[in-house]
Amino acid sequence: MPWLTPGLEQDLNSLVPGGVHRNISLARVSRWRVGGTAPLVVAPGSVSELQRVMTYVSRHGLPYVVLGSSTNLLFADEGLEVLAIHIGARLGGFRIEGARVWSEAGIWVPAFARRLARAGLSGAEHTCGIPGTLGGLVCMNGGSQRKGIGDHVIDVTSVTAGGERRVRTREECGFRYRQSVFQGLGEIIVGARFRFSAADSPVLVRREMLAILGQRRRKFPRKMPNCGSVFVSNPAMYAQYGPPGAVIEQCGLKGMRVGGAMISPLHANFIVNHEAARATDILSLIGLARRIVRERTGYTMAAEVCYVSPAGEIVPAHIRAEALRLPSVDDSIPGVTPEPASGMGQ
Repeated sequence: MPWLTPGLEQDLNSLVPGGVHRNISLARVSRWRVGGTAPLVVAPGSVSELQRVMTYVSRHGLPYVVLGSSTNLLFADEGLEVLAIHIGARLGGFRIEGARVWSEAGIWVPAFARRLARAGLSGAEHTCGIPGTLGGLVCMNGGSQRKGIGDHVIDVTSVTAGGERRVRTREECGFRYRQSVFQGLGEIIVGARFRFSAADSPVLVRREMLAILGQRRRKFPRKMPNCGSVFVSNPAMYAQYGPPGAVIEQCGLKGMRVGGAMISPLHANFIVNHEAARATDILSLIGLARRIVRERTGYTMAAEVCYVSPAGEIVPAHIRAEALRLPSVDDSIPGVTPEPASGMGQ
């Protein structure tokens, strides 16, 4: 890695005191507990520190990747060969002014939802069980119950690859279901302003959040490492066959294993690290599920989770999965052979 020069760590430490770390295990960071090593990670503690880092990176032409909580990321088994810039708790400022909320991007989403509930504000209840940081939530227009955080955004602040600060209104953010303009801009979300509504009863807000968390505990696998929902819901497929988990289950894929990865027997839109899984195992299952669902229904599912290559490229995991040689059903564990569900034989 020619970019990893002896003076680089010293320079970054001068720009971000106390925020530079060497040889970080990505498997310890990943919710899937999968991935190699990041040779150098820098975690800015303010927007100005991030701007200085990006200016330095741009000036010296350093290869880099921006990471948040990594809850929806699958890291390569080989690890990273680029500088990692981490937006996390060190960039987690938060302020409430009436119904308006300002927050930096590194705040943990469940903590964000709890603070709003304690302040008597309603509108973020659906995010209370989503693991991740706010920057990622805004970038993906994330949420649950088919809701998105973008509905409450006033504006979003980001930093460009060259270190410039930008502010975009909600309209300029281009929010759609699980999408925003930030997914293709190459900018780093550092904060956002929101407008929520005063709750009729803070007690009812808390009850709704507890109900959502209880439902997630019952429906989703929690005892094995996983990255949450793997495939994004397609409205057309949903109307005809149901959500991804139900369709994958109807195709007979619950419990399917490749290597140490397994499609969860509890919820089929989750892939769990059953036993020392590798990234290639998970990608193979993504490709397998995608191919069989396409054969049975005519719909091609898109992955919600993303793959991070050693070069720092972040792409939807199904794109990487398509590039692999996928196992056939017969190559998977003995005795688990998907059968088409009634009415899904397109």
